[in-house]
Amino acid sequence: MEKQIKLFLEFLENDKKLSSNTLQSYKRDITQYQEYIDKNGLNYLKIDNEDIEKYFEYLKAMNKKTSTISRNLATIRSFYQFLLRTKKVKNDPTVGVQSPKVEKKIPSILSSQEVELLLEQPKTIDLKGIRDKAMLEFAYATGMRVTEIISLDITDANLEQGYVVCKNGFKTRNIPLGSLSLKALKEYVEKARPILVKDESVKALFVNINGKRLTRQGFWKIVKFYKEQAHISKEITPHVLRHSFATHLLQNGADLKAIQTMLGHSDISSTQVYMQFQNENLKDIYKKAHPRA
Repeated sequence: MEKQIKLFLEFLENDKKLSSNTLQSYKRDITQYQEYIDKNGLNYLKIDNEDIEKYFEYLKAMNKKTSTISRNLATIRSFYQFLLRTKKVKNDPTVGVQSPKVEKKIPSILSSQEVELLLEQPKTIDLKGIRDKAMLEFAYATGMRVTEIISLDITDANLEQGYVVCKNGFKTRNIPLGSLSLKALKEYVEKARPILVKDESVKALFVNINGKRLTRQGFWKIVKFYKEQAHISKEITPHVLRHSFATHLLQNGADLKAIQTMLGHSDISSTQVYMQFQNENLKDIYKKAHPRA
């Protein structure tokens, strides 16, 4: 089984071209499944529906979240589909096994006023303030994931034409920058970054005060600091800025497909979660505008 898992993971990486984060999730799931198979003396090539159901009962007994169990099923299903293609098995034991229903959480978002308040906090009177202003404006303007932002190199930002190239695994997308974000980014790149970066070999777009590539934790701390400065009671993370970016675009008439592209969602259903906020906005407009609302 170990050999087949290795081949399966290589297939996902080389043929499916999955990102490293997604590959790690697959690896964790399939390794856990292998441990269960070994522990219970089962032959993975002779597994049936009932065995798969028992495995998920086992995961439930371990208090695994519904979303985790659902993801495990998807991983195991992919594994057996791979074994079918390579003629190691004749049947897929996951066929007919129902994925547990996962309730989609309502994303936490900021109002336009709260975003304005947050983005007003960094004062561009020193290097740190210039960098922080550029970072917060950038996060809200692009809706990029924090890992994507900290992975950017200086060459990924096209300041002339006003867009950034986001690379996630083998996928690439171009995201436009708004005028305010572009202005803040230009000021950072021209005035602050050259002083912060002591070593010319550092290619990172956003760096810490020591001139090294900014970390995920560093980004989170910066957002938390300005959230407290703004006296906003909501919990704010870089991902909340991503949710706010998508919601505000949709509320202001942006096409759902375009938002999907900018967010880098492979499935439109992931983007459709923001529709509920558009509906709320429409209700408010209706109540204010309709004479008999």
